[in-house]
Amino acid sequence: MTTTLPGGPTVDDGAAHTVREIAQQPALWREVERILAASREELDAFLRPLLARPDLRVVLTGAGTSAYAGQVLQTALSRKLGVRVDAVATTDLVADPRGCLAEDLPTLLVSFARSGDSPESVAATELADQVLTEAHHLVITCNAQGSLALRHADRPASRVLLMPAAANDQGFAMTSSFTCMTLAALLALGGDAYRGVAGRLAQAAEWITANAEQTVGDLMARAPERIVYLGSGALKGLAGESALKVLELTGGALVATSESSLGFRHGPKAVLTERTVVVVYVSNDPYTRRYDLDIAAELRSGLPAGSVVTVSAASGADPHGGDPDSWALPALADVEDVALALPAVVYAQLLALHASLARGIRPDQPFPSGEVNRVVQGVILHSLHN
Repeated sequence: MTTTLPGGPTVDDGAAHTVREIAQQPALWREVERILAASREELDAFLRPLLARPDLRVVLTGAGTSAYAGQVLQTALSRKLGVRVDAVATTDLVADPRGCLAEDLPTLLVSFARSGDSPESVAATELADQVLTEAHHLVITCNAQGSLALRHADRPASRVLLMPAAANDQGFAMTSSFTCMTLAALLALGGDAYRGVAGRLAQAAEWITANAEQTVGDLMARAPERIVYLGSGALKGLAGESALKVLELTGGALVATSESSLGFRHGPKAVLTERTVVVVYVSNDPYTRRYDLDIAAELRSGLPAGSVVTVSAASGADPHGGDPDSWALPALADVEDVALALPAVVYAQLLALHASLARGIRPDQPFPSGEVNRVVQGVILHSLHN
């Protein structure tokens, strides 16, 4: 069997799930918007009294890709909600619950989970209930039958927000599950500020999958030995997720790392070699954008031509591909970075897919011997009170 890449040629199977799940995202984003509209009254009844409390702490939590969803959302939701918002990975929370939840504040724990069956997913919510005097839970998951959804389905202090069934990615790496859950949290917690944005993001992603095949393929044809993703604010979280996609889909064969645009000079820049590719996500905020463009220009002056790519919605990005080093996010120059991250990650997903296929790896299962698993295994949960 063969699989057709988005906007490109067919490849041997072993990529069918991943290819489909990248390509289906625009349709699923529109469906997420419909789900949120239908759930609005019930969600508001649950969320409004909590969000009206000035002492509320919102904790965005998940593991791996789900943790990056929280990092992408953190600063935007903090501005919108006017309360403290922190992104704390479940892996940190489970290992050190008393430290991560040291301030005994009324807390809304927003849990992101593709399957909801990872040991830390359930443990994080239970530990919050143990450590905090008052904990509430918004569970955003792609699996109605997962342990996390089932445990919170009927609890008065919990709401479960289910994503479209197709968002429960069957491929190894999270793609549509990541973007659907991130969008759902943005719409659920961000209020009217993001009404109608899903359609615009979907149109941009459709343009990328239809037009980016050549530019993505050309970059990966350089056979990089390392890839670096840089971004600021919400786009720093996106950079982390982008690097993780490369590591996952190539089975660790291509070294990938991420940093903030300003932070990269403070040591991490040592990763650069002549065969390093750098992708810089450029902020839509005029102030922040200057730092992103500064590091892109600096790196272009020291690396071989074509090694540094910017992903931008600004006018300098040619939507028709005139500049192969400036990749476009068309018609999105006025949206916040938290929304910009969703179509931008499609570029990263395609890059990781190409990198995987170029190395003869099967993206749907890059770890055939099972040393890394789609749903984490091998975690021993310990009692907090022992």
